[in-house]
Amino acid sequence: MKIYHCIKAQQFSKEILFELFKTADILRKNGNNFLNGKILASIFYEPSTRTRLSFESAMLRLGGRVIGTENAGEFSSAIKGESLEDTIRVISSYCDVIVLRHNSEGAAEKCSKISKVPVINAGDGKGQHPTQALLDIYTIYKEFGRLEELKIAIVGDLASGRTVRSLSYLLGKFKNNEIIFVSPENLKIGEDIKEYLSKHNVLFREEKNLEKILPEMDIVYMTRIQKERISKEDYSKASGKYFIDESSIKLMKQTARIMHPLPHVEEIKLPLSVEANDKRVAYFRQAENGLYVRMALLSMLLNGKE
Repeated sequence: MKIYHCIKAQQFSKEILFELFKTADILRKNGNNFLNGKILASIFYEPSTRTRLSFESAMLRLGGRVIGTENAGEFSSAIKGESLEDTIRVISSYCDVIVLRHNSEGAAEKCSKISKVPVINAGDGKGQHPTQALLDIYTIYKEFGRLEELKIAIVGDLASGRTVRSLSYLLGKFKNNEIIFVSPENLKIGEDIKEYLSKHNVLFREEKNLEKILPEMDIVYMTRIQKERISKEDYSKASGKYFIDESSIKLMKQTARIMHPLPHVEEIKLPLSVEANDKRVAYFRQAENGLYVRMALLSMLLNGKE
């Protein structure tokens, strides 16, 4: 299976995932300039820290160059009324790969059909965030040495969380995992994800009490309540309902891991000393892993690797 665009997590077979992991491990130890002369266009219509900077750093570390805009909605011809399609038609003539974040679900897939170069979905509204899921699954593999027979709690805004959707698709590819969805009543996981997991015989259930399930979890994947994507009423109902603090982390196994796509706000209430010294806190290692996974992905797309 050849990957040309990176639009959805479902594109990645287990074989491609493990090849990506292998490449990421190699690039972590030894840099490479094999993208010398290649140009990445970083086009972000929504704010980003880790995704944008890690992609740009990945390209530079591989010998390539970067062009783009941090706030494309304001600092591109979009403000003059230019369509996204026209923008991509033009930009794809200037570069070798486009990394696109947009506030509309399906935007990356739409652009992939007209772009002259590979398009990487860096988040499309409430849709997907496939490269976040790639670094998430890579982190799980690095932390546990396996991707099967794990109990994973996914917590927070599951209705708006594109990272949650993409991760669920990847977890569904591996045997004997159990996913426990924990969310406010008004922000539950979508039926399409439940249908996908059922189709692939993945055990899952929904719970309301986070502390009750913490002792049995291998992974607790926290997410923030996405204030920018929901109504004020929904936010007020959900805000502050689920969080990890010093008392709750004591309920977790020593071998468990806390993950988070970041940024974290009120759903993580751990002192800096705990974040720095407790091995169960994995989210900063997770963010660092994103650099190497994205280096591996760029090498796959631009070198024709399968």
